[in-house]
Amino acid sequence: MQAKSKEKHAIGVIGCGNISMTYLRNAALVGGIELRACADISADMAAVRAKEYGIQALGVDALLADPEIDLVLNLTIPAAHFDISFSALSAGKHVFTEKPLATSASDGHRLVAEAAKRGVLLGSAPDTFLGAAGRRARRLMDEGAIGRPVTGTAFMMGRGMEHWHPTPQFYYQPGGGPVFDMGPYYLTMLVNLLGPVARVMAMATRGQEERLITAEGPFKNTTFKVGTPTNVLSLLEFRSGATVTFGASWDVFRHSNHPIELHGTEGSLRLPDPDTFGGTVSLSERGAEWKDFASEGELYGARNWPYAAPDRANYRMLGVADLVRSLKTGAAPRASGNLALHVLEIMEAILHSGETKGSVAITGDVVQPALLTEDEASTLLA
Repeated sequence: MQAKSKEKHAIGVIGCGNISMTYLRNAALVGGIELRACADISADMAAVRAKEYGIQALGVDALLADPEIDLVLNLTIPAAHFDISFSALSAGKHVFTEKPLATSASDGHRLVAEAAKRGVLLGSAPDTFLGAAGRRARRLMDEGAIGRPVTGTAFMMGRGMEHWHPTPQFYYQPGGGPVFDMGPYYLTMLVNLLGPVARVMAMATRGQEERLITAEGPFKNTTFKVGTPTNVLSLLEFRSGATVTFGASWDVFRHSNHPIELHGTEGSLRLPDPDTFGGTVSLSERGAEWKDFASEGELYGARNWPYAAPDRANYRMLGVADLVRSLKTGAAPRASGNLALHVLEIMEAILHSGETKGSVAITGDVVQPALLTEDEASTLLA
């Protein structure tokens, strides 16, 4: 890892689509960074973002070659994650990428190895577990609030993307689907709370072979073929001995399953949607009524998104801020490439198990991220 420390690290953003607006806006909240430039396959899109945020629009190659840029924020589509991240790492730059780390575990291993070879840091979304709800849940687990974890459930279920996204086709191809698109939020939160996974078993199906786009846009009322499972039920065996059922589906109109519930020898813990940074965490001690812990008044728990009419907490950039601080302290970043690789191995194993109908061992390992204390969380602010 690079030991060099500086007051502010210059960030270059590659990928200027919808998700970039969240990162670019939140960049003003955290310290130790300076937005310097952006690039996109569409020069026009890069120019729009550059004008909005007062930064320079560059081509991808020019951004990667810029010696003033220390860290590349990779916000491209999943299929491009590996190529962009590998090129940035090879150029000697730190990288934080949107999830997933890559579309295959083999490519994920190559990224982790390249970062180690170059002496730079690699981080990856999701960083939602660093939000108020995730920190509260982690503190309760570390304090033994539910005793020894035994079992649990996690459910991500919905209709999919085609009813609201104008160009949803890429969500339904390899590297997408509910497991790869939304699974990182749930699996990262579970690994943060329970430690690494040892083995998975799964069943995977497709609710429809073709999907109809009903969202407004250029492809409205057209169909496209589905290239990845859209309905997956899996059983995760953690190295700690806990087992969790994880269901991910884009073939569900309505359901009443809670996002995450964990049950142990002394009680039960209920978590909100791990795709947000806030929400209510609830604890039942030995069967007692649920005790709610709201996060509205806690750091990185207040509703701030969408910007015009906030209805959720969205503090994407926390992982970047934590990684930048790691450059100064030498501590391992929490939303690390190693954590993202372990989650990628879990997701790949889930889909492989769904194809083969057998259990799949997770050969890799990861150290459970360190708890982000409240004092540490407050120092991430600008």
